[in-house]
Amino acid sequence: MTVVLIHGNPETAAIWGPLIDVLGRDDVVPLSPPGFGSPLPEDFSATYLAYRDWLEAELERFDEPVDAVGHDWGGGHLINVIMHRPELVRSWASDVVGLFDPDYVWHDLAQVWQTPGDGEKLVDAMFGGSLHDRTEQLVARGITRNVAESIAEGQGPQMARAILLLYRSARQPAMAEAGRSLANAHARPGLSLLATEDTFVGSDAIRRRAAERAGARTEVLDGLGHWWMVQDPARAADALTRFWATVN
Repeated sequence: MTVVLIHGNPETAAIWGPLIDVLGRDDVVPLSPPGFGSPLPEDFSATYLAYRDWLEAELERFDEPVDAVGHDWGGGHLINVIMHRPELVRSWASDVVGLFDPDYVWHDLAQVWQTPGDGEKLVDAMFGGSLHDRTEQLVARGITRNVAESIAEGQGPQMARAILLLYRSARQPAMAEAGRSLANAHARPGLSLLATEDTFVGSDAIRRRAAERAGARTEVLDGLGHWWMVQDPARAADALTRFWATVN
């Protein structure tokens, strides 16, 4: 069964490298959303619904439903697909199911990106420097240096534009309204990855409540943060492998 990995912001598929190595499988396919490690077409609106439609089209290319894993916005795109076209996957796993809880409040960085003028200044600061500067920013956030450098190579103006369009399309109450369909995710086995030190995706209570509404089991990654797949790829691989073993 093919495993599909979808990453988020401000990343490229390099974020999955350590996890792919530990999984040791030859059927793992990382997908890069437009602007995040793959080209951003001029006519692509980069709204959260446009990314949902992009991912649906990508998943339709596989001969059979896949085991899909989404991180950050990749996890958001995946849940949007599950609520809309669950037949495209055999199972799903996401670390951001809390985004779809009605009480979720966007984190501070997201609120800056959502603010005209301030958002443009922030992405300029993030991506306007040298490769070394961008790498150091990622290392400071907790990403290992070799992975950070690979990601930094894929950052630039297209990612900056995609960030602003995506986050502005997802201002609340957009996510809360999308989350009204969260119960549709019951159609496929789901796993909510709850990294306890991840401060971007809502409280533990919000994440557990949203997972319950989605019919997903919760796997606690105690002591890990937003980039759990880099911090402890062996533990992440074990959690996913155990989950997949339960899926019929």
